[in-house]
Amino acid sequence: MKFSEMTYTRPDIEALLAQCREFAARAAAAPDSQSLTALYFEQSRAFADYTTASQLVNIHYTCDTRDAYWKAEQDFFDDNGPAVSNAQVEIFRSFLANPHVDALAETIGSTCVAGMKNAVLGMDDRTVELQKEFNGLVSQYQQIYGGAMVELDGKQLTIPQLGPYKESLDPKVRRAAFEAEAGYFDAHRDQLDQLYGKIVKNLNQQAKVLGYKDYSELSYVRMNRIGYGAEDIRSFRDQVATDVVPLLQQVMKMRSARTGIAHPTFADLPVMFKDGNPAPIPGYEARMAAARTMYHELSPETAEFIDFMQDNELFDVESRPGKMSGGYMTSLPSYKAPFIFANWNNTSGDVDVLTHECGHAFEGYLAERDPAVPADLECPAMESAEIHSMAMEFLTAPWHHLLFGKDTDKYSLLHAEDSFVFLAYGCEVDEFQQIMYQNPDLTPDERNAQWLKLEKKYRPWIDFDNLPFYGRGAGWQRQLHIYECPFYYIDYCLSSMAALQFYLLSLTDHKDAWQRYLRLVRRAGLASYTELLQTAGLQVPFAPGSVKGIAQQMTRWLEEHQV
Repeated sequence: MKFSEMTYTRPDIEALLAQCREFAARAAAAPDSQSLTALYFEQSRAFADYTTASQLVNIHYTCDTRDAYWKAEQDFFDDNGPAVSNAQVEIFRSFLANPHVDALAETIGSTCVAGMKNAVLGMDDRTVELQKEFNGLVSQYQQIYGGAMVELDGKQLTIPQLGPYKESLDPKVRRAAFEAEAGYFDAHRDQLDQLYGKIVKNLNQQAKVLGYKDYSELSYVRMNRIGYGAEDIRSFRDQVATDVVPLLQQVMKMRSARTGIAHPTFADLPVMFKDGNPAPIPGYEARMAAARTMYHELSPETAEFIDFMQDNELFDVESRPGKMSGGYMTSLPSYKAPFIFANWNNTSGDVDVLTHECGHAFEGYLAERDPAVPADLECPAMESAEIHSMAMEFLTAPWHHLLFGKDTDKYSLLHAEDSFVFLAYGCEVDEFQQIMYQNPDLTPDERNAQWLKLEKKYRPWIDFDNLPFYGRGAGWQRQLHIYECPFYYIDYCLSSMAALQFYLLSLTDHKDAWQRYLRLVRRAGLASYTELLQTAGLQVPFAPGSVKGIAQQMTRWLEEHQV
């Protein structure tokens, strides 16, 4: 079914909550492991219509944040979503109380029971009102960001549409693009500062209600981190700061030599080549045709997937006024249909987001059709889900010529370099959030000072050159995840460690790398991060020295492939 034919009906929340209470009672009384397992699959399927409705609303709302109807429906789910989530937690509480619960781990997978325990530890009815308030704060941020229009080059542009100007070979044009963006954020400075302060206090209050010291602790439960904790993440960040950042400084020197910009400022960083960055082929239809060919040739599974996605018009990827920034994949379970949202701006990032979100969607497409995977375990925790997307960016490399033509080699270098350099930024975002939630009374200026301090730790090559907004240390406010889904960002770093390994493997044996990837993807949400890496024969980045070895290999490859 085409996306335009999918109908929306506001769900009956009271009926759904009553059904949840029934499931909880049945879970508590299930007499044996077989009936308990069958009930788990049944309750998982029961949320499909509700989830589909909520995601249809979110898609329509983020596609046009100015639409009053979809804004009202989004408000409905912001208000009622916490009650539904907490009702599901009560179902899980009953499963966990059943003496046969361990059978679920044996028949479904290691994450089933562990995930239910995290859900119970991370939420209950006492936080419903706070959750509603948080949802409303996020919606306010989305409206500020999604409604952003700036004037440049005699045009009114969205934030994503500034991308080509930021990559201009004219330094004055680049600077003007960053200043135009900065002007919008500075104009909304008070709103953004106040919103973030409210978000931090709200989530910390939720944490304290549930018995945690602050949200930096609760987040590990809510992010469903299984098999590792805060100390492992701290160790990983330390490895990046100690072993990766010095190598990245070498990489940035190579970039400076390549571009001919002797002393690059922040506004110069998007320029990767002296003669201009790689540009993808123009036109929606041409790119979609290239994507169809690429996925048809990659594997039978991806051929079936891309036909389904394109034939059912499950992409909205072009930027326009009112559309929320960023990109995502979401699932519409009642239709067994992934949906991809993005903001193309005619830069190489358009291909990044296409292959990235197709990685998410491909995993979802397979999981939705596997009867052994319960609906609520079709996707793993985010640090694992991002492996699907980030590895797909690299594993499609043999076909990138379809999207870049003569610029293919330049894109290969740019993409590998950017993916490697990203590790520092991702760790910076994570450490910043930890400081914010552990010090909730910092003033806006003190928050910005902390960000600038971390910039020196993780990205010491950056010179902000008195750039508005960024120069005062407020650039973190442009990162949606910090407002919308705190502590998510480190997941991109953990998944990058897997994706970079897939890339290095693919350079010598692409077929083997793809088969490893397919094995990992087919486990869906039934295995933890470490288990998934072991499935593919990859190193777990918490082990001492593991990050350094991968970073050294990437640095050597970059040295050997300067264009």
